[in-house]
Amino acid sequence: MNSIDIRLLSVFDEIYKTRSVSGAAEALELGQPAASVALSKLRHQFGDPLFVRTASGMEPTPFGEGLVRPVRAVLDALDVVLGHRDDFDPQSSERIFRICMTDISQLVLLRKLWEKLRVAAPAIRIEIFPLSKDTARMLQSGEADLALGLMPQLEAGFYQQLLFRQSFVCMLGADHPRITDQLSLQQYEAEDHVVISSSGSAPLIVDREITRQGIKRRIALQIPNFLGAAFVVEHTDLLITIPKRLGDVLQGRGAFRILPVPFALPDYAVKQHWHERYHHDPGSRWLRGVISELLSDAA
Repeated sequence: MNSIDIRLLSVFDEIYKTRSVSGAAEALELGQPAASVALSKLRHQFGDPLFVRTASGMEPTPFGEGLVRPVRAVLDALDVVLGHRDDFDPQSSERIFRICMTDISQLVLLRKLWEKLRVAAPAIRIEIFPLSKDTARMLQSGEADLALGLMPQLEAGFYQQLLFRQSFVCMLGADHPRITDQLSLQQYEAEDHVVISSSGSAPLIVDREITRQGIKRRIALQIPNFLGAAFVVEHTDLLITIPKRLGDVLQGRGAFRILPVPFALPDYAVKQHWHERYHHDPGSRWLRGVISELLSDAA
C-alpha cells in the first residue's frame, strides 16, 4: 500500500470519536471542507467508505471499525516519538477528564475529588457521565477516560483496578413507626420497599439474591437512582437496601437510620476501568492514582 499522510489518520480517529465530520474538523481546528477532503482521500486509499451516515451520526463500516486500533497505535506511537506525552503537570494542565460512574460513586467520590483537584490541579475540569451500555465504546474511543463501578461486561482491551469492596445495609426513616434498632427478616418481608430501576449492578445483586433465597419483598416504589430513593425513605415508612458506603455518606445528612440487612448478601468489587489505549498516558495515570488514593480501602 502507498504511504499515507499521518494527518489523515488523525481525521479518521476524530471522526470515529465524534461520529461527525464537522466534529472532527472542530477538534483538529480544521475547516469542514478540509476534513471532508481528508475522508475522501482515506476512502480512496483503503477502497472502503470507512464511515456511513446514519440517524445517530457517522457510523464506521466493518472495515473502518477494524482500522481503529491500528490507527490509534500509530498515533500513540507518534505522540511518544514527538515527546507529546513525556510528562504531565497537574498544576498547569487544563485538561478535561471524563469519568463514567453511578450516582453512588458520584456521592462517595466527587466531593473528595474536587477538594483534591482544587489544590493539586486547579485548572483541570471534570465531566461526569452515567454508566451505560455505551460506556465500553466511550472508553475505547477516548470519549471517556475512566469508568468506576462494577462492570463485568468489559472484555479484552480494558484494564481494571480494585478500589474497594462494597457491602449492603438497610436504610429507613428515623421515625419509622414499626422498626426501631433492629430489623428482622420477618419485618423486612412485611414492610414496603423502594427499589432502584437503573443505577449500575448493585440493585441487580440484591434482586438476584432475594430471588435465589426465596425472600419475599413488597415493592411499593421504583425510582431510577439511589439519591432520590434515599430522601423518599426519610419521610415515609418505606425501606431500601443500599450499598454501605452510600449509607455512610448519607448518615447524618437526613433523618435516616442504617441497620444490617437481615439475610446474607454478597459483597462486590468496585473498580476503575480504562482502555489499553490510555494505559501509559501520564495524565490518565495521574488521575487513576488520585482516585485510587481517595477510594481504596488502604486510604
